[in-house]
Amino acid sequence: MSDKKSGRRLIAQHKKARHDYFVEDTFEAGIALFGTEVKSLRLGSVNLKDSFCKIEHGELFAYGIHISPYEQGNLFNRDPLRVRKLLMHRREINKLFGLVGRQGYALIPLSLYFSGSRVKVELGLCVGKKLYDKRDSEAARTAARDIDRAMKGVR
Repeated sequence: MSDKKSGRRLIAQHKKARHDYFVEDTFEAGIALFGTEVKSLRLGSVNLKDSFCKIEHGELFAYGIHISPYEQGNLFNRDPLRVRKLLMHRREINKLFGLVGRQGYALIPLSLYFSGSRVKVELGLCVGKKLYDKRDSEAARTAARDIDRAMKGVR
């Protein structure tokens, strides 16, 4: 999936995040990577499943992003689960710190993509869903699917 106008090319998505959380707002951040990690991302070998972000000492860090070691890299390969620094302006980080400090909010990486030659992370300011919320959203999705099928049959 690539968007020719904006120069964005999707690498990976955290699909379960929208199932487990209500996404209140989204933010874009850069990510500090090493060369072999970028090469591995170009091959698409990344997993965002158990990832989350924390703000520590005024800096933003991503935990749990698994970038598989590059096949042709040898001693330059880094730990696949290492903590990675996210790059945002100080004002934005302070704003996020204030929002995350509220009860129940979390920063979750929703997707990784190339913006030109740079790797960007889409962060979601999320609130956890309860089990009944997940059931409600599943029921609404099923109803919408049934309506689409019925409308397709009418034509």
